[in-house]
Amino acid sequence: MGLARRRKALGYSQEKLAQLLGVDRTTVGRWESGRIAPQPAQRRALAAVLEISLHELDALLAPPRPTGGADQGRLSGDPMDAGDSDEMIRREFLRLLTVSGALAALPAEEAEALADGVRRGTPADFARMNGHLWQVYQLARAKRSVHPVVRDQLTRLTEALAQNRGGARSLLTAAADLFQLAGEVAFDADRHSDAVSSYALAASLSKDAGAYDLWACALARHAYVEMAEHRYTQAAEALAARGDGALSTRYWVASVRAEAHAGLGDLDACERALDRAEEVQGLNGDGGNGGWLRFDGSRLAEERGARYVRLGRLDLAECTLQKALGQGPLASGQSFRRRGTVLAGLAAVGAKRGDPEQVVAYGSQAVELARTSGSGYVARRLRDLYDEFGTLRRDRRVAELGAEIVALSTPSREG
Repeated sequence: MGLARRRKALGYSQEKLAQLLGVDRTTVGRWESGRIAPQPAQRRALAAVLEISLHELDALLAPPRPTGGADQGRLSGDPMDAGDSDEMIRREFLRLLTVSGALAALPAEEAEALADGVRRGTPADFARMNGHLWQVYQLARAKRSVHPVVRDQLTRLTEALAQNRGGARSLLTAAADLFQLAGEVAFDADRHSDAVSSYALAASLSKDAGAYDLWACALARHAYVEMAEHRYTQAAEALAARGDGALSTRYWVASVRAEAHAGLGDLDACERALDRAEEVQGLNGDGGNGGWLRFDGSRLAEERGARYVRLGRLDLAECTLQKALGQGPLASGQSFRRRGTVLAGLAAVGAKRGDPEQVVAYGSQAVELARTSGSGYVARRLRDLYDEFGTLRRDRRVAELGAEIVALSTPSREG
């Protein structure tokens, strides 16, 4: 049975199969004619949709013929470039504020003052600009849209540091803050090596500046990427104890430590760390940190629920994640990344229980949010969900959802 015959046997048109895989219809036609072969990531999605193994897929695919290079190596250019001039940077920043919705909360004269601050480049101006960039990042649906402005702000900071070598502590703190934001953008885009580099620079700069809370947060963010390295959370916890007790740094570090314990399957240690994180509820406000310290009480339910999923405590996980989903910050239309992550967690609970209805109900919503926001973080959680499907792939709805999940991380370059 050839590829086209298998597709027809399942009742799919070329258009429907292409839609499920995130490719063009002509690409499906080329696969079926043997003119090109699916890419490795596409093969996994194609096998899932056709409800066959990868070995069976190999038997269906005709040997591809050389195409002379017409369909090979087609790459898209850099989608965004804010340019080098201060005026273009100013315009891009104001555009981002407008797109994200932050402009409604920021008077036009204050935005203009921020742009003037970029041109002057004083430490206070950089600190204020960083704070508003964090605001833009938090409100932006597509986090990568903030990257060009972050890049240009880092360029300005580098220039300012070169001209102020005698009294650079405030500038070092501003740079450490901004490198944490750069790392967050990279982490959301699933560029882990870039995230690690940014967090390492943030840690080094904040250490030189003597900013203990900022230093601890850089290590905590690094630990999210390298969770197996327990020394990151231990070091961050020690640093946070030296920082400002009015900030939530130490409680955020406790939450990260809980994730590490959950990964090791240690429920008791995880619960102790989560109980420590709950103490953040006793703080008032965020201490005016400008945005880099983003852990607060609104995140506790989703953090705890995610740990329970990893530990296999399904009833606790479902109850906690449902509670998180009902909170204001995760309401429909608010934080797409946080809401998508919680929905993926609820779908994972269904997968572990063998409940295809729950998997499809929550997983489909998470896929839509991942598409809308372009978040690599949500896509990563959905890939974890995909790995939990097991025999549920025999259910056609689950198989189609699996194909959509794989397609989130499958760039289409043919057709």
